Amino acid sequence: MIALYGLCPIVCQDMNIDLSLLSGYPENVISQVKTLIQQGRLDNYLQSTYCESHNIRTDKALFTYVQDIKRNYMKKGSPIHKVSFDDRIDVLYNALGLHSFVSRVQGKRLKSKNEIRISSLFKKAPSEFLHMIVVHELSHLKVKEHNKDFYRLCHHMDPHYSQLEFDLRLYLISLDLK
Repeated sequence: MIALYGLCPIVCQDMNIDLSLLSGYPENVISQVKTLIQQGRLDNYLQSTYCESHNIRTDKALFTYVQDIKRNYMKKGSPIHKVSFDDRIDVLYNALGLHSFVSRVQGKRLKSKNEIRISSLFKKAPSEFLHMIVVHELSHLKVKEHNKDFYRLCHHMDPHYSQLEFDLRLYLISLDLK
C-alpha cells in the first residue's frame, strides 16, 4: 500500500499548499517544488515529462495489464486472483493501491488468494504512473514491508521507480491544487 496521508505536514506558507507528500525529501528538493508551484510551472513539467496516456479503463484490462507485468518479472510468484480499480481507496484507506492476501482452510489444504486494488485515480493518470503503482503492489506480493528488498524488487521491475514515485507525488500535489 502506498500511504498518502498521516505524514508530518509540510505547508508552503505563502500559498497555503500542503506538501506533506514530500516529507522525507531533502529541503532543497522541496524548495525546488515550491518554486515550480509558485511560478505555475508544475503542470508544464508533468505534462512535458508524462504526456502519454493509457487506455486501461476496465477491471478486465487492468487484470490483463498486471498479469503481463507479473509474467515478465515474477514468473514463480503466487497467482493473482483479482485486480480492480476502486473508487473508495483514497477516501477509506488514504492510499493509492492495496494488496490483500486471504488464506482459507479448505479441508486439509490452505487456499490463498492475492488481490490488488488500484485507485480509480489511475484511470486518467499517465501510463507511467499506472505502471509504477502496479509494480509497487506486485512487489508487495513478494515483500510485505517497505524495506531494501522491496525497493530492490521495484527497481528490478522498473529501473526508474524512484523518479516515478517522486513525480507521482508531484502529480498528486498538482491535482490537489486544481
